[in-house]
Amino acid sequence: MLPELFRLPAGLPIVGGLPITSFGVMMLLAFLVGGIVLQRELGRQGLDAEKAWDIVVVGIIGGLVGARLYYVFLNYPAFAANPFGMLFARAGMVWYGGFLLATVLIVRKIRKSGMPLGRTADAVAPALALAYAVGRIGCFLVGDDYGRPTDSWVGISFPRGIPPTTPAAMSERFGIAIDPAMIEKYGEFLPVHPTQLYEVGMSILIFFVLRFLARDRRAAGWLFMAWLAMAGVERFVVEIFRAKDDRFFGALTLAQVISLGLVAVGVFWMSRLSKEKGPAGRRRKSAG
Repeated sequence: MLPELFRLPAGLPIVGGLPITSFGVMMLLAFLVGGIVLQRELGRQGLDAEKAWDIVVVGIIGGLVGARLYYVFLNYPAFAANPFGMLFARAGMVWYGGFLLATVLIVRKIRKSGMPLGRTADAVAPALALAYAVGRIGCFLVGDDYGRPTDSWVGISFPRGIPPTTPAAMSERFGIAIDPAMIEKYGEFLPVHPTQLYEVGMSILIFFVLRFLARDRRAAGWLFMAWLAMAGVERFVVEIFRAKDDRFFGALTLAQVISLGLVAVGVFWMSRLSKEKGPAGRRRKSAG
């Protein structure tokens, strides 16, 4: 864990003494990586590659605002008690909230710029997959979004996590029943599933799968829907191991319910778009 990289010099006005966190740095790197990949993918689609950074800026605004609003929604009692503190706290963001608002704003931006929505979305898909992987490294470095306690070889403890992986925190914050044998074996800090790294690995795999699928030309929008379906499956699986307190639907978390919806939307549109006569389909028909 490396939650804080360094602090700005105390003599600087306004920002003097502020910590530079690994999460903030990895978030910045995620947007940069996403922009570079998007720029390249737009070029591959024959579109204006310079529009990539306009899309990224809109995504940053929508992502940050949406992620914070979703967090406020999930923690409304704490927000009601201290609204200013929660809105402007350094921590407290949820990926799906950021994704949903950013999607709305990006679609609006694409339409206003006159770019084709389907082909632009196909260029966005690999960028999203790789940027998400980079962002989750930041979560790992600060000890956030980890999993349930585990006695397996993959277990990692987060003594400075958010919250630390102590038996008390795991029980009070997430309602997890701790096996006394684990407390006796590991003591104050329990090893947990490093679900952040699970997501990093699966998201990188999704990126390469998308690059492979992009070799065959398909109907515009199909590749984005493939990413949507795969990202939904990835998140659903990871949530099985996550330490969560939002299991409002029996055994399912709210994120899993949203994931199922995204998978359904992705699969439906993949099927529908596959029936359209894209460039590859027209070539096969004429060749026959």
